[in-house]
Amino acid sequence: MKTLTALVALAISFGACTTASAQGSQGSCNRACLLSTANAYLAALVAHDPSKAPMAPNARFTEQARVLGVGEGLWKSAVSTSTTFKIPVPDPVSGQIGMIVMMKAAASAFPAPAGRGAPPAGADPNAPVDIQLALRLKVVDKTITEAEHVIARIAAPNQLNALKTPRAAFFQTVPTAERSPRGIMLVIANAYYDAIVLGNGELAPFADDCGRRENGMHTAGVGRPADAPPPPAGFGDTPSDCAGQLTARAMTYIGSIDLRRILIADGEKGLVFAYSMFRHPMEKKSIEILNKDGSITERPMNFNPFDLEAAHIFKISGGKIHEIEAMGFTLPLYSKNGWSPFMK
Repeated sequence: MKTLTALVALAISFGACTTASAQGSQGSCNRACLLSTANAYLAALVAHDPSKAPMAPNARFTEQARVLGVGEGLWKSAVSTSTTFKIPVPDPVSGQIGMIVMMKAAASAFPAPAGRGAPPAGADPNAPVDIQLALRLKVVDKTITEAEHVIARIAAPNQLNALKTPRAAFFQTVPTAERSPRGIMLVIANAYYDAIVLGNGELAPFADDCGRRENGMHTAGVGRPADAPPPPAGFGDTPSDCAGQLTARAMTYIGSIDLRRILIADGEKGLVFAYSMFRHPMEKKSIEILNKDGSITERPMNFNPFDLEAAHIFKISGGKIHEIEAMGFTLPLYSKNGWSPFMK
């Protein structure tokens, strides 16, 4: 309750200002309009034909944090769109829609990391492979002025199994009494990132039934699939719930979470879509972990420095985070995102 009260205080001016400004300029495309626009965009991707989508002549487009011309990147390699795994977050207030969707694309465009589902020798390099796309579209006067792709190649069978259909909560309408104002939803999502960086799960309002998946991997909380792999070596004694895992400091190897863009919210379904850049400087080769019994142990973290550009969808009801669907791909440390000239 204390956490929620603090979030409310922080959100009052932020939510009012962002809502008022956005409603005045982006209100021409309602929920149905945003959803149909996104579907048209996906169909155009598969057809390799931008003219089949309502693209503005000067639309800005990025993929994997790089500015590209409309028609480049996934526009050339997309094969099909999943009919079963798609989580849309339409937001008429900001005139944007965010989405995580499974697709198939040519393998040559998204090769699997070595040793992780790489195709056998002699396989067709253009055979369709599974990718996860985090898509953002900005719609002004019913035309797409911005499009953004963040893509991860998914190869492991257990991850693909978890990405056949989304968890039901993402499609459930939140009862009116359980809905949070838009500004508070955005602040709750931002609190999640603070809780990670500061190693304190109490900084975000996690529900007891919270579950988190990343690129199809179950990484915290309830809903763990039967075929999910065990925790990484050295983390089996730490709490696994969404809040407890963070308080155990299991993710403090993440140096900072920068370039947070938490701008899309769907109050009806209680969803927030956000992009961010997870920085991993890896200056320390071990971290201190708080175990379930209260003891503290060191865990090795022998990784090279890297960034992870990530997309998250949060399910928020009753002022608490119930589900998290996340995905991301790696970049060199201190990368930019294609939308800001800055690194923070």
